[in-house]
Amino acid sequence: MSTINITNARTNLYKLVSDVNVGFNPITIVNNKGKNAVLISEDEWKNIEETLFLSSIPGYVDNINEIRNNEDWDKATEYKKDEEW
Repeated sequence: MSTINITNARTNLYKLVSDVNVGFNPITIVNNKGKNAVLISEDEWKNIEETLFLSSIPGYVDNINEIRNNEDWDKATEYKKDEEW
């Protein structure tokens, strides 16, 4: 994760926002009071929120792991939008 001080972040805010949106690499913004912040893209934040929500559902992660470990993935095919079920 890249690090930048708050003064430089203020000066380069437009570029920093662009960088986190293109590269999905968070940037730590540090200040002299020891209270830092992390700049991430909105898409990345939404992904984190979704992961936290799904992880909060009782048994959800266990079910996903059970499926992952017990399915025969060699027989899996790519999903096609027009495919009938």
